[in-house]
Amino acid sequence: MKKSEKFNRRKFIVSSLLGTAGVAISASNINSELPIPDLSKKKKKKVIYRTLGNTGIKLPVISMGVMRADNPSLVKAALVQGIVHLDTANSYQNGQNEEMLGKLLKDYPRESYVIATKVYPSGRDKKTGNYTGKNVEESFMEKFDTSMKRLGIEYVDILYHHAINTREAALYEPVLNAMKKIKESGRAKHLGISTHKNEPEIIRAAIDSGVYEVVLVAYNFKQDHRDEMNKAIQEAADAGLGIVGMKNMAGGFLDKEKKIPVNAKAALKWALQNPNVHTLIPGLTNFDQLDECVEVMSDIKMRPKEKHELMAASNIQGMYCNACSQCVPNCKKSLPIPELMRAYMYTYGYREVKKAKDLISSLELPANACADCNECTVSCVKDFAVAEKITDVTRLMDVPEEFIV
Repeated sequence: MKKSEKFNRRKFIVSSLLGTAGVAISASNINSELPIPDLSKKKKKKVIYRTLGNTGIKLPVISMGVMRADNPSLVKAALVQGIVHLDTANSYQNGQNEEMLGKLLKDYPRESYVIATKVYPSGRDKKTGNYTGKNVEESFMEKFDTSMKRLGIEYVDILYHHAINTREAALYEPVLNAMKKIKESGRAKHLGISTHKNEPEIIRAAIDSGVYEVVLVAYNFKQDHRDEMNKAIQEAADAGLGIVGMKNMAGGFLDKEKKIPVNAKAALKWALQNPNVHTLIPGLTNFDQLDECVEVMSDIKMRPKEKHELMAASNIQGMYCNACSQCVPNCKKSLPIPELMRAYMYTYGYREVKKAKDLISSLELPANACADCNECTVSCVKDFAVAEKITDVTRLMDVPEEFIV
C-alpha cells in the first residue's frame, strides 16, 4: 500500500469513527484556551452537603470528575461555584490531568479543596481481573509517587485502588499493604476502591477488607441490577463507608450519532435520591455542563418531566453496558465483551478516544476479533449488536498514536 493510501485510510477511519473533519483526534474536549466566565453576578443558592461515611469529609452532592477536562479555567470556575472535591487518576491523559491540577492548585490553600487520585498497578490479568504478576506492591508505590510529584501536594484526601472487578483483586494483600503504608506516612488521608463491574461484590469486599473507607462506584438509572446495588450500598453505609457515584449519565447519549442526549440533571438527581450516595463526580468538559451541575448542587428534587424523560430513556438501548458478563461464555473466543462495550461508550458517548484505545490495547485481542466468525453466538441482555459494536470500535487499533492527540 502506498504511503498516501495509508494516510487516506487512516483519515477515513478517524472521520467515520467520530465524524471529525481533520485527522487528529483529541483525547478530551479541546477547550484549554477558553476564558473563565464572569460568575460575580450569579446568585448562589444553598448547597446540599453530605458526609462521606466515617471519613468525616463533608462534601457538596456534586463534585468534579476531572478525567476529561484539559481547561484549568473550567476547574477554577468549578471551585468558585462551590465544588470542593476534584477526582483524577494516575493514568488520566497520560498523567497530564494530574499535572494540570498540580499547576492550578498551587494558588489554592490546601484545606480549600478535597482531591482524590487512583492507581492501577501492573501485574493484573486483564481477562480475569486478578493479580498474577510480581512486584505489585512496588508498582503501586511507584505510580503513587509519580502522582504526588505531578500534583505537587503533601497528601491526597482519598487514594483509590483503581478499576477493580473481583473480590480477590480487591483483597489482594500486596496492594492493601502498599495503601496502608501510604496512609501511615500521611500522604493519603483515606483509602478507597473504584469499580465499573461486579459492583455489589466489590462493595461487599470493601466492607470486609477493614481497609477501604470509600467506594467509587458506577451508579445510574440504566443499571439492571439496581436492587442489588442498593442493598450493597446500604450495607456499606451501615458499615460507615463513603459512597461516591460515577457513570451517572450512562454514557451521556443514547445513540451513536449523538442526537439523543441523556437528561444530565435528571440523571444526577436520580442518583442522589439514594441518601447513601454521598457525592457524584460527573466528568465535566465545558461551562454549560458545569452550570447544570451547579443547579443540581442546590436542588435534587426530581420534577415529573424529568422522571418521564428518564423512564423513556431507560427503555432505549443506549450505550451503557451493565458488565454483567452473561454474554462472555457464549462467545467462541471468550472476548472481554464488557470491556469492549465500555470502550465503545468512551468513544461514542464521551469522545474519550485515547482512553478507549488504551483500554482496547490492554486487552490483547486476537487480530480481527470477530471477522472469522460466520455467525455471532453472543446474546446480550440489552440486545446490543455485540459483533457490530466490537468490529466498529476495534478499528481504533488501525489509527496510529500520533493521530490521537
